[in-house]
Amino acid sequence: MSGEILQGFGALTDPVTFFYLVGGFLMGLLFGAIPGLTATLAIALLLPFTFAMELTNALVMVMAIFMSGIYAGSVTGITVNIPGAAGGAITTMEGYPLTKRGEGAKALSLDALASSIGGVLGALVLMFVAIPMSQFALLFRTPDKFALVFMAVVTVVIVAKGSIWKSLVAVTLGLMISTVGFDNMVAQGRFDFGSHNLIEGVLLLPAVIGLFAVCELFLQGGSPPRGALDAPNFKVRHRDFLPKWADIREIGWWTYVKSSIIGVLIGMLPGGGASMASFVAYAEAKRVSKKREEYGNGSHEGLSAAESANNAMCGGAVVPLLTLGIPGDAVTAIIFGVLLIHGLVPGPGLLTNEMATIAPMFAALMVAAVFVFLSVLVFGPYYIRLARMNRAVLYSFIAMVAMVGTYASTFSVFQMWVALGIGIFAYLLRLMSYPLVPMLMGFILGPYLELYMRRALITSQGDVMIFFQSPISLGLYAMMFLFIYFLRIRAPKVG
Repeated sequence: MSGEILQGFGALTDPVTFFYLVGGFLMGLLFGAIPGLTATLAIALLLPFTFAMELTNALVMVMAIFMSGIYAGSVTGITVNIPGAAGGAITTMEGYPLTKRGEGAKALSLDALASSIGGVLGALVLMFVAIPMSQFALLFRTPDKFALVFMAVVTVVIVAKGSIWKSLVAVTLGLMISTVGFDNMVAQGRFDFGSHNLIEGVLLLPAVIGLFAVCELFLQGGSPPRGALDAPNFKVRHRDFLPKWADIREIGWWTYVKSSIIGVLIGMLPGGGASMASFVAYAEAKRVSKKREEYGNGSHEGLSAAESANNAMCGGAVVPLLTLGIPGDAVTAIIFGVLLIHGLVPGPGLLTNEMATIAPMFAALMVAAVFVFLSVLVFGPYYIRLARMNRAVLYSFIAMVAMVGTYASTFSVFQMWVALGIGIFAYLLRLMSYPLVPMLMGFILGPYLELYMRRALITSQGDVMIFFQSPISLGLYAMMFLFIYFLRIRAPKVG
């Protein structure tokens, strides 16, 4: 297999293939950073064009979009407090306070380094342990998946800054919103109030746009039309985006490695995704941290843990796609379509029979992860300018793009109104100091929590003990109680 992997890297030396790699990476940066335009949308728009592409070029391009798009969601989150995608929410919570303190360059550099490390480690796992890891993922039965999602929901509540009761209310609201629309188990609408527009429910992109973009626009509406970094003579140079060794040593290499492992493992589970990976890694980093008081106020450690897991998830999500034919998230579901278009059927025999064809895909994921760190050295000063732009111009542009992006991804004017309505509701919550990240996570995880719970109860004919019979489930519940104990019961009092 190692020889085929090397041949995959060799394929990237072809000028045309390398052009597709760079083009896909830049496309992912653009779509990932702008609220309303995600990596999923970028690959979806690209899908029809892959018919005419040579297979290697198509696979290389979509993997580059995947890696850079996941990373780029944190760029606008760090600079203007509006993550480009749901996966950048936790990074926003730690990165934007650094920007407000005039440390935006440091936040972006640590963010890119962590993303690059996580992406490289995730790609390595994909290359060399994909098949054994996929066999481990097969051990997760429906009750185990419920335990994992339930642990993630509880983790969201306990890691949020401030009142645990307000976090609980916020995540409950998210869970409630996720129940609106079509019930996949019994094929009927729920809480749609007789409206055909609500039968499809509240979609993810309008929810993200409303909770972060629209809400932030309302919050910033009364602020002076200036940027966050309008300090006199403030200048940012390219070398300011080189992470300092002291900061890296303070974070610790084990934080990067452990968070990346968490990202890979969660990425391998269908429905895991970047959001769950970043939250679980963030919670684990906070649990063992000696500086928990910094979390929520610009923690280097928390930011790095979340971003390492975020991009390591990419390699993990591709594992079940290629070995089991099960996409790990929305992006890999579209990559599934690219493979089918070119006559490749994902499944147990794909890596055995078509490894030479698939190898450039693995290589592209790793090279794109390296590009993530290089990109901040090139584009970092331009990222910082986002925070220094006139707010009237910047937020007008974000409002326009966010709404256009909502329509382009849903083809529904109604979903644009949904984004606006959620934004107004989120604005009122923020005025009362309710956190929005738990609400988003409740919305994302709600369908999986319900699905796995109902499937397990159907299998056991209503016996709830099915949730406590598996060693994997019991281990996940034990980890959850460890989080509660160390992050809340034993948490140091701040202030």
